[in-house]
Amino acid sequence: MPKFDRHIFVCGNIRPAGNPRGCCDPTGGAELQKLFKRKLAERGLKGRVRANQSGCLDQCEHGPNVVVYPEAVWYGGVTLADVDEIVETHIIGGRPVTRLMLKDECLNTKDCEHRDPTSKRLAQNS
Repeated sequence: MPKFDRHIFVCGNIRPAGNPRGCCDPTGGAELQKLFKRKLAERGLKGRVRANQSGCLDQCEHGPNVVVYPEAVWYGGVTLADVDEIVETHIIGGRPVTRLMLKDECLNTKDCEHRDPTSKRLAQNS
């Protein structure tokens, strides 16, 4: 089997309601990952692009989180309504969806402005 052109990881971490870090899959139903898989199949990309549910990506304040490799593009605050745009614009068109991209200074750092314990969700990139 040939390698995948791209690999999409969709955070499926579940935290209790009210957790200050937020939760990427509050229903536990993996709806976001399942929709990515369905949209990829509809576009004939099954076998070329893989959408996996991942464990915690440790960017909880920005969730729901999605990361696309090999480009290492991190998306935050992704909703079901964003899936078509990510598939069409990024996966097919090769252009990341900038309005959903996480700021580099917020990735893997405790100094991120969104890691304020009183803040529950990401204020989208402005």
